[in-house]
Amino acid sequence: MELPQDKHAVLRIMAKPSDVNIAGDIFGGWLMSQCDIAGGIYAHRIAGGRVVTVAVNNFQFIAPVLVADIVSIYVDTMRIGTSSITVKLTVLSERRDGKKETTMKVAEADIVYVHIDENRQPAAITQE
Repeated sequence: MELPQDKHAVLRIMAKPSDVNIAGDIFGGWLMSQCDIAGGIYAHRIAGGRVVTVAVNNFQFIAPVLVADIVSIYVDTMRIGTSSITVKLTVLSERRDGKKETTMKVAEADIVYVHIDENRQPAAITQE
């Protein structure tokens, strides 16, 4: 698998030794957090303002992320409602083993965000 040439990753980050679980793999909660950040950045752009996470409808770990992997998170719109946006996240990991580099899908997620106003109440998403 290769990185998509027709898409731009919303977030790219290197997994560090401080992000590992007791088994030595990257902690699943760290990966979920990075996905929420990427999805929030994307949803903020679509909504035109502040958003909050209201649901993680799906989060599937497909393969482990290892220390020094470069994690790239791609986000697509699944649905835009009156005040909510549901996004699909695809998480790819680039791993270098000597001179060989491999890219693999490590996770997928569906997350729902709600656009809120200054009083933290749901606000309409107006698309231009």
